[in-house]
Amino acid sequence: MTALPHGYAETSCAPDHDLLEAFLALDTPLGFKAELIEGEIVVTPPPDGEHETLVGRLHGQVVRQGPKAIDFAGGKGLIVPSGRFIPDGTFTVRGAMIKCGSWSVPDGVLMVAEVTSSRPDKDRVTKRKGYAAAGIPLYLLVDREKDQVVLHSDPRGDDYLATVVVPIGSPLDLPEPFGFALDTAELVE
Repeated sequence: MTALPHGYAETSCAPDHDLLEAFLALDTPLGFKAELIEGEIVVTPPPDGEHETLVGRLHGQVVRQGPKAIDFAGGKGLIVPSGRFIPDGTFTVRGAMIKCGSWSVPDGVLMVAEVTSSRPDKDRVTKRKGYAAAGIPLYLLVDREKDQVVLHSDPRGDDYLATVVVPIGSPLDLPEPFGFALDTAELVE
């Protein structure tokens, strides 16, 4: 499955070329991550323990219940039409990221996952639209502030056509190729 409906050519005559060059030259402190989101450089400190626990438990459920031909990357840089995002988790077809550098187009990406932190609107709106514009089939958001898990699917243009929202604690059906009900209660127990 390829998630690349748009061109991603980066040329030296692009209006934001200087910003991109400055972004790529950043030397962020250990544990911090820097993203380029709609022309803004966003530097985020290391996540808290709850955040990392949620990502780990999500990954664990996919490993236990999902198909074996899926890989997981935590902190993989993705080039999307509106910038350079680093999802909390990226699920891909097996081997899709092996020869990729730090930043790559989302070829083979099946689902990205985010857990809200200090800037939840970036996750709820900006990243949702960026992932949809890149054609990433599924975007899973664990919204800690709203105590809910949101699954966006069917990307068209710069947004997803389908959204399922469940309160944390309720099961959430993940479509194929995952094909199992995510136990959201396990994420926070």
